[in-house]
Amino acid sequence: MEKDATIFKAIETAPDRCRVCYTCVRECPAKAIRIIDGQAKILHERCIGCGNCVRVCSQGAKVIVDSTDRVRKLLSGEEPVAAIVAPSFPAEFGECNYRELVGMIRGLGFSMVNEVAFGADLVAAEYSRLLDKEGGPYIATSCPAVVFYVEKYHPGLIDRLAPIVSPMVATARVLRKIHGDAIRVVFLGPCTAKKIEGEDDLVGGEINAVITFSELRDMIKDDDLSPEKVKASDFDQPHGGLGALFPLHGGMLQAANLKEDLITCDVVTASGSGFTAAINEFEAGGMHTRILEILACDGCIMGAGMKTDAPLFRRRSLVSDYARGRVEEIDMDSWQEQSDRFQTLDLSRGYTNLDQRLEQPASEEITTILRRMGKFKPEDELNCGACGYSSCREHAVAILKGLAESEMCLPYTIDRLNVTIGELAQSNEELANTQEALMQSERLASMGQLAAGIAHEVNNPLGVVLMYAHLMVEELKEESRLKQDAKMIVDQADRCKKIVAGLLHFARQNKVLREPINIRDLVAKGCDAVIRPNNIIIGTEDDLNNPIADLDREQMLQVLTNLISNACAAMPEGGEITISITDTPENISISVRDTGVGIPPENRTKIFEPFFTTKQIGKGTGLGLAVSYGIIKMHRGEILVESNSDPDAGPTGTIFTMNLPRKELEEN
Repeated sequence: MEKDATIFKAIETAPDRCRVCYTCVRECPAKAIRIIDGQAKILHERCIGCGNCVRVCSQGAKVIVDSTDRVRKLLSGEEPVAAIVAPSFPAEFGECNYRELVGMIRGLGFSMVNEVAFGADLVAAEYSRLLDKEGGPYIATSCPAVVFYVEKYHPGLIDRLAPIVSPMVATARVLRKIHGDAIRVVFLGPCTAKKIEGEDDLVGGEINAVITFSELRDMIKDDDLSPEKVKASDFDQPHGGLGALFPLHGGMLQAANLKEDLITCDVVTASGSGFTAAINEFEAGGMHTRILEILACDGCIMGAGMKTDAPLFRRRSLVSDYARGRVEEIDMDSWQEQSDRFQTLDLSRGYTNLDQRLEQPASEEITTILRRMGKFKPEDELNCGACGYSSCREHAVAILKGLAESEMCLPYTIDRLNVTIGELAQSNEELANTQEALMQSERLASMGQLAAGIAHEVNNPLGVVLMYAHLMVEELKEESRLKQDAKMIVDQADRCKKIVAGLLHFARQNKVLREPINIRDLVAKGCDAVIRPNNIIIGTEDDLNNPIADLDREQMLQVLTNLISNACAAMPEGGEITISITDTPENISISVRDTGVGIPPENRTKIFEPFFTTKQIGKGTGLGLAVSYGIIKMHRGEILVESNSDPDAGPTGTIFTMNLPRKELEEN
């Protein structure tokens, strides 16, 4: 097993499998997992080896450190190697009887195979003697994860840890007394914390290696062993008795002939996720008990080092059945003789202060972190537990101590995600608008070149046609039918001339001649320049702070009159035109709103294209909005349109909005 100074590692993270779901953080009683750069890293100095993270990780990102190579090396040596098997083995190997299992373990090369249940019997007797003495209260120390939790997070209770070794160490001491110190001892069990306990200097180095039942299964598979290929045999002496019940909740009490009396409360038991609460209450003085017997798992039969899929009560049944059968078949006189033989065996041990408690940060620091996660009021602290911590404040402390990240807070992450989505949506909209404007500019540029070529080519012959048509009108008599035809030619030629003039104006690369102008005066002149029917009312909404802006007066007047004219044309039955002007220190906004028929959705993308018009033939050239668009763009502004042509969706009408920089933008 890996060893780093005095820090022993029982569990590691497989980074490629970690999906940062925070389940391991949530289930770790010691909060020994640090989230950094999106990875859940185990802090071995804080880890108590309980294996909760291994059990709950659905991705298999938490893996038990493999010790099989170490065991193989021991088996290849000259010294005899004893396998001591935890009494929870029936829960793991329910598919075979215990004699077949012993045969397969011997087949791996072990010289002896012994039951830890006998060491549990000795430990149970030691607890019975401890309670006969004055002193206490005590915390039972059969579970190494509980011992490490006290040493690291409740060091004030170290003197309350029962000074008695675990059944694993007791069994190793028995074998060394029988066979001498040359023997090598390997523990086989369900517990990951045993890997750390086996390296503890305070238990004298009695254990040479620890492997879990899952590792044992791997070794048996690798050696192609099965019940059919080995000789079944019994465990070596000494055999265990009621110590076989140790892996069950309350099993130690029955083995020690102690009872959890609900009246006297001399003995209290707890297991599983509630063990930390039990220790907290014990430290607070809320328990009036002589001994607190607790297991970090729901009994050792639920240890993280097991591969079986059997549920809890099936495992309990398998262990109980084995213990019952074992007690019925063993020679109790022989068992008593063995127990008496080791009555004076030293089963004591000491403990170390490994304090890993976090110093509580200042309240102001916690508040700063909470605010960073969007928690400004007590009601913002949801305490949902999604981060893996029981409260938002506990999470904030973990962040301050470098154990956690703000992104672990689900509500905070969702809020940030929503903001990001909003920003992306806005960016996409701006990009789409920019792309549309670019495409429009390219279309206008291409058509401008085409229009210029056509206008120049058409203008000369058109002038000749118009001149001769006028001459014909002057020379023909009034009653002549030809004179009416000549007038028709003049009228249509004049219309063509206006179209050509519009084409030239559209194609011309005009320059913007900026000068300070008064926006209010510009709007007033624009309204006066348009002849409108009596049934159309025009009004203004003035919200300007500063009416002065640097614009090209004539070109902007052309845009404004064109928009007002279009608004009038959109209201054949009359209506209202409202011109609104607003500003900021940097920009001017002018909008022209009408109550007309509106622009159908299918036409809104075409209105700025040259020659597109919905007016009757002879009523418009389709160049007005195209020219207006070009003028606004030359001012480095934008022109937007909103329209509704469906009466069922609300009032119909159109709004054209021009947003223009107040001053000329400097080019980089």
